[in-house]
Amino acid sequence: MDPIKIDITILAPVEKVWDYFNTPKHIMNWNFAHESWQCPSSENDLRIGGKFNNRMEAKDGSFGFDFEGTYDDIIPHEKIQYHIADGRNVEVIFERIDDNATKVAQIFEPEKQNSVEMQRDGWYAILNNFHKYVENN
Repeated sequence: MDPIKIDITILAPVEKVWDYFNTPKHIMNWNFAHESWQCPSSENDLRIGGKFNNRMEAKDGSFGFDFEGTYDDIIPHEKIQYHIADGRNVEVIFERIDDNATKVAQIFEPEKQNSVEMQRDGWYAILNNFHKYVENN
């Protein structure tokens, strides 16, 4: 399957966008696709070979899972490449548009259980939640 690419432009400097994308205290505030979900814990060792683990849970406790992976390449304020626990690769590109705007693109390999559209919508919902969090904090 072809990789899926999504992107969004955030009205904030790339340094802030990078910080909010990678710092656990911020990740817990935006890393969910819908307000009925939450991210109650986040661990992030942002270095090549380092691991991250973000807990995703329905607020009603009915379902939850760990989203975890290992970093393969990091260029501060520019790019992050990692693979998630099931082996799929993800790349996140941070593009400085100007001093107060940053484009964030995510390219990820789809899994086979859910439709490409559903996966794109879910990842985009999280990215849009991130966008709103960065601009409002």
